[in-house]
Amino acid sequence: MKKTLLPLLLAALMLAHGTAGAWGFFGHRTITQVAVYELPAAMQAFYYRHMAELVRQSTAPDERRNDDPTEAPKHFIDMDHYSEENPFGKVPKQYDKAVEKFSADTLKKYGTVPWVVLETKDNLTEAFRQRDTLAIIKYSAELSHYVGDAFVPLHTTINYDGQLTDQKGLHSLWESQLPERFIADYKLDGEPAKYVKNPLDAIWGVLQQSYGFLGETFDRATKIEKTMKPDVRFTFSHRYGKTTRRYSDAFADAYEKEVGGMVDFRLKGAPTMVSSLWLTAWEDGGKPNLNELMHPPKLTKEEKEKLATELTAWKKNTLAQDQLLLAQQKAKKVEVVDEIKPAKDMGQAPTAVRETVPVEPVPAPAVDSPTPKIDKLKVKSKTATGTEKIKQKGDELK
Repeated sequence: MKKTLLPLLLAALMLAHGTAGAWGFFGHRTITQVAVYELPAAMQAFYYRHMAELVRQSTAPDERRNDDPTEAPKHFIDMDHYSEENPFGKVPKQYDKAVEKFSADTLKKYGTVPWVVLETKDNLTEAFRQRDTLAIIKYSAELSHYVGDAFVPLHTTINYDGQLTDQKGLHSLWESQLPERFIADYKLDGEPAKYVKNPLDAIWGVLQQSYGFLGETFDRATKIEKTMKPDVRFTFSHRYGKTTRRYSDAFADAYEKEVGGMVDFRLKGAPTMVSSLWLTAWEDGGKPNLNELMHPPKLTKEEKEKLATELTAWKKNTLAQDQLLLAQQKAKKVEVVDEIKPAKDMGQAPTAVRETVPVEPVPAPAVDSPTPKIDKLKVKSKTATGTEKIKQKGDELK
């Protein structure tokens, strides 16, 4: 019996790790949008024209996790598996050397995000070289996602959700609840994009910084737990026949005072790295004239005015206050009958009451922006047997 249960338990833990996303949809979409504002003029018009689609596709890697069993390890790397002392000195940065030392199966099990970032950046470089509009948008969005993942401390540890320290739910609290609740207080006015000479070193540097924040991430939560009773600390909800627990808004408010500066700092830094890797891929791909891939080839008067307004708000750090983030749009309220407020007794089944919760916002192109027209494209994709050419029509971009 024990031999049967152990593999099932390990499989459940790996599945749970695979379903824990970084930043939530709100964070990933915000990072992608802000990254567009940090681009140079030679790239910005193209990226702004397709910004709504970029923002939408930035969550695609999380959305396909349930259908793609190879996706989950791409979002994290559990550095403390390899060593609790100086793991960055023991894990080779180069993928082939890491495979030689630990095996490909081990790397897959404990995460491959730094190498996925490099692979996606290389795919984007090739997309620029081929002048493939669809691929440029796809890989730009996915690169933003994986880079954003690397900025989250909880994506560098086995204890990714606080499940090993009786702090289950910390993952969602840190990367989703705090940004969504306090985005107006955060600073999103980042630095302009710069060419990255060594992307591999750059992404490993990001991960090392994230790992360095782990102690505070757990310790600050523990500090609050010592003074806040469980009936205030947690909120319960009952959905689809299951009762789940999450940290309450009261705990989130207290935790924001303790670690909000850290969350703000990581959220602000991510777009700069994203835009810098976009710029790097573009330059390495031959600096194609992106205006030639736009139809019409220049931003319209309305688009220019809208972009100018958003850039001004970005520089003044008022994007959230002015409701200019696509992640904020179309966030409607619906009633969930079986949502349960904080329970007074952890041992008692809470009573169901009505409470409203936000529906996941889905960004859409601005109504005053023309729908971009994309001509037929010849797309080259690498496969195990060689290079395959695929013809795609512009109306496939939706």
